[in-house]
Amino acid sequence: MNAVELIERKRDRGRLKGEEIAWLIASYTDGMVTDYQMAAMAMAVFLNGLDDEELAAWTGAMLHSGAVLDFASVAAPKVDKHSTGGVGDKVSIPLAPMVAACGVAVPMMSGRGLGHTGGTLDKLESIPGFRTQLTPAEFRAQLAETGLVLAGQSEDLVPADRKLYALRDATGTVPSIPLISSSIMSKKLAEGLDALVLDVKFGSGAFMSTIEEARRLATTMVGIGTAYSVKTVALLTRMDTPLGREVGNANEIKESIDILQGGGPDDLVELTYALGAEMLVLADRAASPEDARGQLQEAVTSGRAFEVFQRVVEHQGGDVRYVQQPDLLPEAPSVHEIRAASAGYVTVCDARRIGISAMRLGAGRERKEDTIDPGVGLSLNAKPGDAVEQGTVLATLRYRHPARLEEALRAIDGAWVIGPAPPTPMPVVVERVD
Repeated sequence: MNAVELIERKRDRGRLKGEEIAWLIASYTDGMVTDYQMAAMAMAVFLNGLDDEELAAWTGAMLHSGAVLDFASVAAPKVDKHSTGGVGDKVSIPLAPMVAACGVAVPMMSGRGLGHTGGTLDKLESIPGFRTQLTPAEFRAQLAETGLVLAGQSEDLVPADRKLYALRDATGTVPSIPLISSSIMSKKLAEGLDALVLDVKFGSGAFMSTIEEARRLATTMVGIGTAYSVKTVALLTRMDTPLGREVGNANEIKESIDILQGGGPDDLVELTYALGAEMLVLADRAASPEDARGQLQEAVTSGRAFEVFQRVVEHQGGDVRYVQQPDLLPEAPSVHEIRAASAGYVTVCDARRIGISAMRLGAGRERKEDTIDPGVGLSLNAKPGDAVEQGTVLATLRYRHPARLEEALRAIDGAWVIGPAPPTPMPVVVERVD
């Protein structure tokens, strides 16, 4: 087969056969198809899409590009959660220990930040020593012992996706429903799951800007999961405003610990419990969402959820003192405050502008080789609905380099809009797709 011919056909809105897609993905994985050729194919897919048969073949080829995990020896139901990415989205970090404390095995395979959105692995690596790369044997043993793993892909698990994931970020092809759905679902299917809960975000800070796009993505992924006999549910959630009050890495770990200890901002708590309830119901560990929420609350108030998190940190090489004493976590030395120009009510707190600002500070990556600074980030003092006076602090930026601060301030300009009346409160969770 010839990569150029396949690229040209998809460019011209033609169909690819299953065996052609299998050859393309396998050849890209082993280096016969180059990055620049796959970049051209990704753009062709971005522009022209994949039909249902092409998408099934693409996902299957990604899934079988490497090893598939086998957790048959773990007796507990195996359920994972995945978010399509947002600003301030640290939900996985408190959610997974809460669900694991309720008797569900959570083999959570997470990713790094893409553009203006943060990554769970980057946040976890704020904890000194925390190791996100585990061998399949280590992954399996830890899941059996603690009920939870918080790690990235191993070298031999879905290697095609690992290569394509980085390429998409550098070629402007991230917001493609076929590429997003096949990327997410190939990794999740490789985990040998019984069930999967998806958090599909839409809004200014998400890759899907409208609820219609989010619904199409959710429906596509639920369909893939069902086709592979994995019980799959998706929640459509808002991402016009950052989730929680912290945007960065180490500061988001602190906020996650706050959730595990019974605190945390209302929107973050709402979404964490909503996703956790879906996970417990799909795992047949709860008879209803209300029953599930009660179990999750008990796991937090009893301290069991926080104990699970500490055990996972220790297992994965992290210094547990930084979890027990979050003030030890990295924190950049310099502070800049953004203040309200007028009195009124916050009507807009734009997630995308804030996410880009955090990236400019060094909390995210513009290029895959960029280094994350765990101590920089933003604390949001005012979000939609909050009353402010002229001069009220809207956000505090922590930074290390003045030049980066200047870039961050340019990016965040206009992120807050203040009006004479509070906006209508909007729920975080908008719709359920199953």
